[in-house]
Amino acid sequence: MSVTRLFVAADLAAGAEAPLSAAQAHYLRHVLRRDTGAPLLLFNGRDGEWRATLTLSGKKAASAAVGERTREQAAEPDLWLCFAPIKRARIDYVAEKATELGVAVLQPVLTRHTAVERVNIERLRANAVEAAEQTERLTVPEVREPVELMKLVADWPAGRRLLMCDETGGGPPIGGVLGALDAAARKAPWAIVIGPEGGFAGDELGALRRINNVTAVGLGPRILRADTAALAALACWQALVGDWHKPTPRLSHDYRTSRVTP
Repeated sequence: MSVTRLFVAADLAAGAEAPLSAAQAHYLRHVLRRDTGAPLLLFNGRDGEWRATLTLSGKKAASAAVGERTREQAAEPDLWLCFAPIKRARIDYVAEKATELGVAVLQPVLTRHTAVERVNIERLRANAVEAAEQTERLTVPEVREPVELMKLVADWPAGRRLLMCDETGGGPPIGGVLGALDAAARKAPWAIVIGPEGGFAGDELGALRRINNVTAVGLGPRILRADTAALAALACWQALVGDWHKPTPRLSHDYRTSRVTP
């Protein structure tokens, strides 16, 4: 039987009892057909990962008895993805894959050419949680409320470097730029910004280029869809700056995990 891995809000420590949400209880009981005593893995983004056992209560409630810690909490790259919202299926895909690629913050950005009028933040959060559970991440990225691009630029935090994917084709190749960074730049907090399907407006590009520590890069000779561009840039950053070039620690468990978020 595969072991179900869950993100929970509760503090985790040996001997603690972690309450599970109604959705988690329903999925464990009625979809996965788990019973009291079934093994679980729990994480909350703060305390590492823990073994636990399921306790079913009544017809709808469930909790988990926390056992031993399997992994200590570890630092992850401080990387934001700032992206213009796209249609529902594709924005869900971006949230899921960006989580797999280690993003710390998902920031929807409203631009002049953004075609999507409403962003379902709770749905994006659910996608991020599910992806973190499946990929054995120890954290779930923060999903922020949409913000106007000009406000994002005005409030840009000092010291955070910005990688701007330049759809005009004027930026140098992303691989060369990231590969040539010095040690201080590699340790800095970063963000990647991706424009909408129609591209940034001229004044928006100008505002982005005026941010301190901004670097405009190109993503090759082909025109990429917005979701493809976001994931391509993230993959390049992780490979050349982030945690892909570091040794991968062996996990303390060798069993497969199953999805739980419905």
